[in-house]
Amino acid sequence: MDLAVEIAGLIIFLGAHVFVTMRGHRATLVKRIGERPYKGLFSLVSIVGIVLAAYGFAWYRDAGLIQIWSPPAWTRQIVVALMWPASVMVVAAYIRGNIKRVLKHPMLVGVKTWAAAHLCANGDLGGIILFGSVLLWAGYDRATLKRRTDAGTPPIAVGGTRNDIIAIVVGTILYLALGFLFHPLVIGLPAFGTPALGH
Repeated sequence: MDLAVEIAGLIIFLGAHVFVTMRGHRATLVKRIGERPYKGLFSLVSIVGIVLAAYGFAWYRDAGLIQIWSPPAWTRQIVVALMWPASVMVVAAYIRGNIKRVLKHPMLVGVKTWAAAHLCANGDLGGIILFGSVLLWAGYDRATLKRRTDAGTPPIAVGGTRNDIIAIVVGTILYLALGFLFHPLVIGLPAFGTPALGH
């Protein structure tokens, strides 16, 4: 049941994001309900999907892992090391500077880094489903960008080094929040080998 909740969350979240790549259907829906309602609906569906996937994965872990293979203990250090640049890249997608200019799609690069790192350190069925499906989606989304006729997001406003520094600072804060708060409190597993702050 717990694994089913995780899978349902992934279907909802990734399904919404796959729909975005279907530009004709997306355009029809936007025309029918309007840009703002569409964005609001997309955000709501995405949040529901993330919450279900996260809590489903946490409940599944509490109920007992279905181990497929056992990654070496040192693979956890891969996650700790790669989550920092992944967090920075995700933030750089919104605070646009040279990181955005060089990577073009830092959000997808960050998501792929997150998924690949966690896939290395999780050999259980729930982890493989979660991180593997997100990694596949990110690869698919990146591939579709190359053939979208309207992939034209607004011209990238490069803020230069100042924006990069801000992205690094905010990304670092996000990295620490995920490690010290989200991971132990929601997933139930300390990311840095220590309990959540205040616990």
